Amino acid sequence: MVKERYECIVCGRKFPKGQGIVISIGEKLYTFHSKGCALKFLRRVIEEIELSHVIKAFEKVSDEFKKEQEEKQSLRSKSI
Repeated sequence: MVKERYECIVCGRKFPKGQGIVISIGEKLYTFHSKGCALKFLRRVIEEIELSHVIKAFEKVSDEFKKEQEEKQSLRSKSI
């Protein structure tokens, strides 16, 4: 039985399916053997995107995480 293997697009290291990080955008797969390689790639992608789009995306995602934290906190608090 031959296991499917991916190749990290940042460093070229090969790794088996089920390990590493695989991101699917559209019909293309971006494969990374470690979170360090994925982070290096994503940092460079962010640098390539127009600043106003990056700011909007960061604000949106930040607000979503804050909302999730508030919801978790309200569930943890005691209701008397």
